[in-house]
Amino acid sequence: MSRSKALQYYIFVRLLLAPLMLWTIVTIVFLLLRATPGDPADAILGGRAPESAKEELRQQLGLSDPIWLQYLHYLGALLRLDLGTSLTSRGQPVWQDIQAYFPATVELAVFSLAIAFIVGVTLGIISASRPGTILDAGGRLFGIITYSLPLFWVGMILQLIFSVQLNWFPLGTRFPTTLSAPKLVTGLYTVDSLLSGNLSQFLMALYYLALPSLTLGILLSGIFERIVRVNLKQTLKADYVEAARARGVPELRITLAHALKNALIPVITVLGLLLASLLGGAVLTEVTFSWPGLGNRLYDAISLRDYPTVQGIMVFFAVIVVFASIAIDIINAYIDPRIRY
Repeated sequence: MSRSKALQYYIFVRLLLAPLMLWTIVTIVFLLLRATPGDPADAILGGRAPESAKEELRQQLGLSDPIWLQYLHYLGALLRLDLGTSLTSRGQPVWQDIQAYFPATVELAVFSLAIAFIVGVTLGIISASRPGTILDAGGRLFGIITYSLPLFWVGMILQLIFSVQLNWFPLGTRFPTTLSAPKLVTGLYTVDSLLSGNLSQFLMALYYLALPSLTLGILLSGIFERIVRVNLKQTLKADYVEAARARGVPELRITLAHALKNALIPVITVLGLLLASLLGGAVLTEVTFSWPGLGNRLYDAISLRDYPTVQGIMVFFAVIVVFASIAIDIINAYIDPRIRY
């Protein structure tokens, strides 16, 4: 089989498996929601509401139907790209919730991942290029500590220090309520403020974004540091690297121009999957920092037993993760032909 046909077959198989993966996720979420304790009627009407009113509401919402019938109705709605209507947002379609809250999640995820990539790759290069030194040991220690620390605990500690005690950073919002937010174009405050040419709004958006994105970015950077350090150490021992040294090529050029490119192949995979997971599940970060993103909205919907909202957001997250993983696989297949076989 030729390389082009092998790649086409690989892409075809990955795309063919995508609907199956999405159907599996959708089914699991549907069943788990109905297996968890709690009743949406209690969440909406309150525990003291008459049972007759609760039963009437269940019938209106279709919750009194057999579970297989609810499942079929749900799949039919999904095929029409209908994610349903929120039970707790005054009848607002779930799509509107996603449109309102998702930009905040995207902004936090992109800035956090940029910080994680820059810090992690830089420390990985420094550690790998100085094997056996204190810099190498420090890089290993940094990777272990940042990987093992729980995000919610670090987030609360940093908020207590930098927001409560030192008053350096704000708490629990995306933009000051006393100022007008940037005019919405993309929903990303940093981008929208630049599009409108308002530098003060841009700096304010960065200020409010700084603590949560730095916290999440530093904790994720350990993943990149460990991957880059291990792969770069192996690459620096390769024959073509030794040949470059024999030709008198400077060590810095060897590391950055020759070895780093090959060492970054696994980083591309991690980068894409981390971005997908951040976009699709930054619940802990957003809840810890009271960041008004889609993860925080999901947490509220779970607390209120808002089935349509939880299901809709989870399906939206699942689509992001599945197709991001497919895109990363295809990119890696182009970069590394061994993946196709």
